[in-house]
Amino acid sequence: MTPDLPPDLPRVLFVGGLGRSGSTLLELLLAQSPDVCAVGEVVHLWERALGADERCGCGERFTACPFWQQVGERAFGGWSSVDRDETLALKDRVDRTRHIPRLAKGSLGDAELADVRRYADLYTRIYRAATEVTGARVVVDSSKHASLAFALRWAEGLDLRVLHLVRDSRAVAYSWGKQVRRPEVVDGEDFMPTFSPFEVSKLWTAQNAAFHLLASRASVLRLRYEDFTADPAGTVRRLREFAGLPDDPEALRILTDPPAEPVRAHSIAGNPLRFSGGPLQVRRDEAWRSRLPRRSRAMVSLATLPFRVRYGYLGQQGTTPQSRTEETQ
Repeated sequence: MTPDLPPDLPRVLFVGGLGRSGSTLLELLLAQSPDVCAVGEVVHLWERALGADERCGCGERFTACPFWQQVGERAFGGWSSVDRDETLALKDRVDRTRHIPRLAKGSLGDAELADVRRYADLYTRIYRAATEVTGARVVVDSSKHASLAFALRWAEGLDLRVLHLVRDSRAVAYSWGKQVRRPEVVDGEDFMPTFSPFEVSKLWTAQNAAFHLLASRASVLRLRYEDFTADPAGTVRRLREFAGLPDDPEALRILTDPPAEPVRAHSIAGNPLRFSGGPLQVRRDEAWRSRLPRRSRAMVSLATLPFRVRYGYLGQQGTTPQSRTEETQ
């Protein structure tokens, strides 16, 4: 259970794990309720929004999006007050996977603690401003990076709840091998990075191991992509409960047949799905079973075996049944 905290603290549901695990679809489903505000991958705001003025999930450029301009005004007195170069330098000192062993400690030196808390405060201000602008009770940040989640653990004045989202490593490896265009780029054309199956295996293992470590230090709920897609309504109810929100049938209207018209989220970065504008349909993507080369599948299966066993991803076909969610603290 999450400990009692002052009710005025900004509350964030941080979605963590390796990308291509369904986080964008999940946050869009949650954001259909007015008590939830989904802001996408805030970790990329400093480079992609402030630096490149990419498009928000609403379709407008960052500088033309009323939501983000109001957030910047409330959080910092305007985005022009944020020193982007200094923020990126601070991010490099704090928010890197290699820093997780230090961030996981029970205490930090004075200088390091000051850096971590200053960095976490930037996000806390954004979360608070987002709730003030929208009236939402919970902000969903799908940044996914374990290092950011560890940094936020040190934040002062933040109610942090972490969703550890996992997906079969073989499906993730197949997805990261595809070339996907980034529609948020306005000038020119850009694509999401691609990774080899071996690189994905390392990243998948490292990120999941990090969130297991975080679970002993923060409020963490673990969820499999396959369980989410099998029972989207049950998943939304469970996550609302974890986030401290009441059970609300209206929050599930997007999943009715015919589905309700989706509300676009003001999201930074993420899957191109956020620009589709069509009905939000939850379907398990199993293309990897027939399209991931046998040699790649075997390599990923072996390299990620320990966590695949732990999560119930056994054999070449199907998954081993397990509890749909696992909450730790």
